[in-house]
Amino acid sequence: MIFLILGRGKTGSIVADVAHERGHGVRVIGEEENRNASALTPPLLTQVDAVIDFTTADAVIPNLRACLSSGAKVVVGTTGWYDRLKEMRELCERRNAALLYGTNFSVSVQVMLRLVRELAIGTHGYELSISEIHHASKKDAPSGTALSLQQTVREAAPELDAAITSQRAGDVAGIHELQARSAHDLITIRHEAFSRRGFAEGAVRAAEWLSSRTGCYDFTDIYAQLQ
Repeated sequence: MIFLILGRGKTGSIVADVAHERGHGVRVIGEEENRNASALTPPLLTQVDAVIDFTTADAVIPNLRACLSSGAKVVVGTTGWYDRLKEMRELCERRNAALLYGTNFSVSVQVMLRLVRELAIGTHGYELSISEIHHASKKDAPSGTALSLQQTVREAAPELDAAITSQRAGDVAGIHELQARSAHDLITIRHEAFSRRGFAEGAVRAAEWLSSRTGCYDFTDIYAQLQ
């Protein structure tokens, strides 16, 4: 397959390496080459099997419009744009394109979300809280993953809430922790990424999965199907 990767940042670069290792052709376009999605022309997009976006919240909407309007298949690892999700889903459906989005493409984080759901159901009388730490250059706070953890708690136990605290420091790939505290004990579920490799592998495997499909998908719903 041939994948077009949007974003020359640290995660985008690792995505390119992983795609190469898995036998795919890769083209990478940085934001400086793609102002307002100017590089995403229909002739270019017809040459690739899928697009993988790891850019910024400002860049992702123009990128999605250009890609989906051309009927392309897009995996979006960028967060901070979900207030426009309904609009992008409708465009995807109109153009018979494909869109796969997720707040975190690490399969192990998806397992964490499942555990948090079970904990929220069974911890009546506990006070829940979420903390997250990311590298200093990460712009959105709270992280998309922290918001997903919070939403998971709310859906599993509407009477509960979990306040989020965020920290930006150094080159931390990502630490997410949920605590359930009572007067008698403490339960902790923690995920720490040692590198961005897990996110990159999930994104590439997601692009492989999406390349033969149309429609709009949440990574949380399909990650167990990846090869």
